[in-house]
Amino acid sequence: MSGMIGRKIGMSNIFDESGNIVPVTLVETVPNIVTQIKTKEKDGYEAVQLAVGSKSAKHTTKAMQGHSKNANLTERFPKIFREFKDFNISEIQLGAEVKMDMFEEGEKVTIIGISKGKGFQGVVKRHGFSGINETTHGASDRPRSPGSIGGSSDPSRVFKGMRMAGRMGTDRVTIKNLKVVRVDIESNVLFIRGSVPGATNSYIEIRKNGE
Repeated sequence: MSGMIGRKIGMSNIFDESGNIVPVTLVETVPNIVTQIKTKEKDGYEAVQLAVGSKSAKHTTKAMQGHSKNANLTERFPKIFREFKDFNISEIQLGAEVKMDMFEEGEKVTIIGISKGKGFQGVVKRHGFSGINETTHGASDRPRSPGSIGGSSDPSRVFKGMRMAGRMGTDRVTIKNLKVVRVDIESNVLFIRGSVPGATNSYIEIRKNGE
């Protein structure tokens, strides 16, 4: 199987066999519902759409209500939908549950999430500029200035891609080869070594390596 959707709970640490502290991220992985099965004949490729979360009909569009009802979800409707390839679609049924028992301790996974939004930031924080360290009389804004952004008469414009101040964060971030340290089946929690992208309570994709 390919993977599933999880919810980032936060960070903690555990002790390994040698007594060393291991920083881990706790990811809640409740059973995902199969809401759509895509085939080559109908859609041009094979994939399985998984869904997680719960919201009422009041906060769900009519289109998504009809889509969810195909998977026998009639009262509460999912919040998050994601597609996963490399599932064996011959063994998957619409409305079935995908559980966390596909993961094993010690295996490597790929995590995909949306990084924390940091708003409008300057070049020092956004791009790691050092600023202009030499302050002059009456120029108090120089230490975090971006400096020159282009020529004047030639080329008389700013080139595309110039690193400047702007929105920072809320990017789709992929981190590969993160180790699953512990699998808590009773609590539906994965312990993943290190940090993963996203804020607390945000949803992330957990994909098995090589799939």
